[in-house]
Amino acid sequence: MWKSKEVYYVSDSTGILATNLGQALICQFPEISFHEEKLPFIKTIADAEKTINYILKKSTGRRPIIFSTLVSPELRAIFNHPEVELFDVCDVFLERLEHCLEAKALGLPGYSRHVDDGSMARRVEAIHYCLGHDDGTKFDEYNEADVILVGVSRSGKTPVSVYMATHMGLKAANYPLTSHNLDHYTLPDGLRNNRKKAVGLTISPEILSAIREKRYPNSNYAKRSTCLQELQQAQQIFQKYHIPVINTSGRSIEELATQISQEIGLYKKTDELTPEKAHAPNPQTE
Repeated sequence: MWKSKEVYYVSDSTGILATNLGQALICQFPEISFHEEKLPFIKTIADAEKTINYILKKSTGRRPIIFSTLVSPELRAIFNHPEVELFDVCDVFLERLEHCLEAKALGLPGYSRHVDDGSMARRVEAIHYCLGHDDGTKFDEYNEADVILVGVSRSGKTPVSVYMATHMGLKAANYPLTSHNLDHYTLPDGLRNNRKKAVGLTISPEILSAIREKRYPNSNYAKRSTCLQELQQAQQIFQKYHIPVINTSGRSIEELATQISQEIGLYKKTDELTPEKAHAPNPQTE
């Protein structure tokens, strides 16, 4: 068994797909140490030859792994070298898909990431909305939101809402439950009126206490007892207003964003970052 291995992600575009795919696979081998490098924007034969020579020189005969999303057959052939282990996404999937669909692929590098002006405008609008409605700001404008994240301080609302805006093109607002909300078990009108768009975020009191302790050491705010009380009060608010709840403990932002969008019936129908609303009947939100 290899103790370590060089891994290269090669692409004619940003390399995001090759990297995500490769990392999803190599994480299944935690006993091996992987040295990873992304090599994007390989668009010409000269680029490809320079890159393969760089990989071979750096790996010194250790048969590095290459995850490739190169579309051009000519470029892909250059990386099909006997001294490397090539995992070619297009070779595995694209050619088979052509046969299945009885059609020829466009063969354009990075085509899925080419967005029109309207798509970019929607993404920018979502980001601006998210930044303008962070931490309970302008909750009287929540009727424009696609999703509203609600929770106690430091439960993960801001990073998830920013991710949903930047990566999913969704207008994501977030509202921190204040002491007034918690003590009176109530929400502002703007949030109550849009509670079908709301998702409550909770977290373990131990993790919340540790997060708060880093920001405000030795404070009452960071005590486990305080965290536990606030989380219990927040849970009662979520139950009162029939707001679905997701626990953020030990989960990635990507995973949380996906579950949130599923929870309230939001999904991306196309690659144009168009948020489609499919509000299926849900007894918790009726």
